[in-house]
Amino acid sequence: MSFLGEQNFEHDSSEKIGVLLCNLGTPDSFKTGDVRKFLKEFLSDGRVVEIPKFIWWFILNGIILIFRPKKSALLYESVWTKEGSPLLVYSEKLVSKLLKELPNNYEIELAMRYGNPSIEEGLIALKKKNCRNLIVLPLFPQYSGTTTGSVFDEVSRVLSKWRWVPNLNFINSYHDDEGYIIALSDSIKEKLENESPQKIVFSYHGIPKRNFIKGDPYHCLCKKTTRLVAERLGLNEDKYITTFQSRFGRAEWLKPYTSETMENLPSENIKNILVVAPGFSVDCLETIEEIDDENKEIFIDAGGEKFGYIPCLNDSQQHIKFIKDFLQKQTYIWK
Repeated sequence: MSFLGEQNFEHDSSEKIGVLLCNLGTPDSFKTGDVRKFLKEFLSDGRVVEIPKFIWWFILNGIILIFRPKKSALLYESVWTKEGSPLLVYSEKLVSKLLKELPNNYEIELAMRYGNPSIEEGLIALKKKNCRNLIVLPLFPQYSGTTTGSVFDEVSRVLSKWRWVPNLNFINSYHDDEGYIIALSDSIKEKLENESPQKIVFSYHGIPKRNFIKGDPYHCLCKKTTRLVAERLGLNEDKYITTFQSRFGRAEWLKPYTSETMENLPSENIKNILVVAPGFSVDCLETIEEIDDENKEIFIDAGGEKFGYIPCLNDSQQHIKFIKDFLQKQTYIWK
């Protein structure tokens, strides 16, 4: 095997701290071909779909990739902006602002687990910038094997081909970090200054229930994030609920489902709600279209009267401050 080595190494050269910010990914465009390519990479990941590969290959290629891309392409088109995919645009803005806030010895690269820019491209870019101390920060606050675990797999795969592996600090979760809880709470508090909802719905991306039963801690981490934010905001237990969205397939996923909650709340005389998505670092298809469009419609059609959506932290100053402080705390091991 041939390993990727150092070029023009000098012993007294200054070593920088490299930060790889990782998000899930997005198609290159909303065209059906690009969406199909993205879905194939995403749904071929054994961390995402834990079905024997020889069975899943026929399901994926014989059914899903024939019918789903066209439908998904229409959804992506509905949220696409002049700048491009919201997930990519907000992630790029986040990196740009962080670079201005962090000391000069930090370098940051953005990477997507699926699609572009790739994790391998990001790691090589940091390598070329002489970063031998590396922080990998998946932008998934709550760990799940389906997201953060998959990022670790890919980072490991890339680094296994390097002759000189850098010092590595891989962040697997920040669901209960004080800075994150403060940033999230403050974003909700801004809305509460002008709104008086009967209930706040904390909607997280779901995972199959069998993943939880087999030991994925995601459900517990989501519940803890909700509890810590509620405590900071002084919310009584009857004023909030944790739900899970974006289920796929026929198997049971984490409950309660966000869509069913939206349908049921008005019958419980809860007709004024605020919805927040703490599992997403930046707004994307699942928040813009699924929550603030599809689930809003479900709620209103069921008799709801007021539906408010609280945007993700995105490139807000609250988010920038949290990540800046968080990254600087992670570097103490190299001082």
